[in-house]
Amino acid sequence: MMSDAVKAVILGIIEGITEFLPVSSTGHMLLAQRFFGLGEGAFWQLYFAKLWRVALGMFSNPDDRRFVIGVLVAFLPAVVVGLAVGKYIKELLFNPWVVCFTLIVGGAILLWVDQLDLKPHEDDATRYPLMMYLWIGIAQCMAMIPGVSRSGASIVAAMLLGGDKRSAAEFSFFLAIPTMVGAFAYDFYKNRGEMTVDHIGVIAFGFVVSFITAIIVVRTFLNYVTRHGFKFFAWWRVIVGTLGLIALALGR
Repeated sequence: MMSDAVKAVILGIIEGITEFLPVSSTGHMLLAQRFFGLGEGAFWQLYFAKLWRVALGMFSNPDDRRFVIGVLVAFLPAVVVGLAVGKYIKELLFNPWVVCFTLIVGGAILLWVDQLDLKPHEDDATRYPLMMYLWIGIAQCMAMIPGVSRSGASIVAAMLLGGDKRSAAEFSFFLAIPTMVGAFAYDFYKNRGEMTVDHIGVIAFGFVVSFITAIIVVRTFLNYVTRHGFKFFAWWRVIVGTLGLIALALGR
C-alpha cells in the first residue's frame, strides 16, 4: 500500500503542475484518484514579488488598489455560483466520464482560440478594465464542471476580451489565489472535526511539494505560451481525455 506521505508528494506534484496550466487540476486529480487509488488534495501559490508590491501599495497607490478590486470582482461570480449550485454540481458531475469529455472539449476550444487572428489591446494583467475582470470571473464559473480548467476558462476569456497570451495567463494565476484559498479554507473548516496532527502534517508536506512545483511551472509556462501558444496543452487535454475514455470503456 502507498503511504500517505508518498500520496502527498504525488498529489502535490500533480496539483502544482496542473493548477496553473489550462489542463484542469480537478480533472487530473479525479482521474488520479480513479485510476491510481490516490486521495484528494488541494493547494495554491505564486508570483510573490509582484503580489508583495501590490499588497504594500494598495493602500497608497490607486493602480494597485484598482487591481486588488479587479481580482475581487473576478472572484465574486464564482462565490455566488458556488454557494448557489456548487453542491449539486459536485453530486452530479464529479465523475471520470464527465472529466474525460470536458478535457477533450476544452482542448478543442484551446486549439480554436489559438488559431484565431486576435488583436490584443491589453498586455498588463494588473491594468485590465474592471468590466473585463468581471467577464473573466463569470467565465471562470464554468470551471466548476470538473475537467473544464479554471485557468483555461479565465485565459480563453481574457484573450477573447483583448488580453495578450502572456497577460491572460498571468491574470489566471492572480485569480487563482482567492479562488483556491477560499476553497481550501472552506474544505478545512468543513472537515475540521476529522483533522489530526498526522493529517495536518501530510497536508503541510503536500503543500510544500505543490508550492515548489508551482513556482517552476509558472515561470516556464509564461515563457512558453508567449512564444508557442497553447497547442501543447490543448493536445495534452485531448490525449488524456481520450485515454481516460478508453480505460473507462474497458472497465478499468
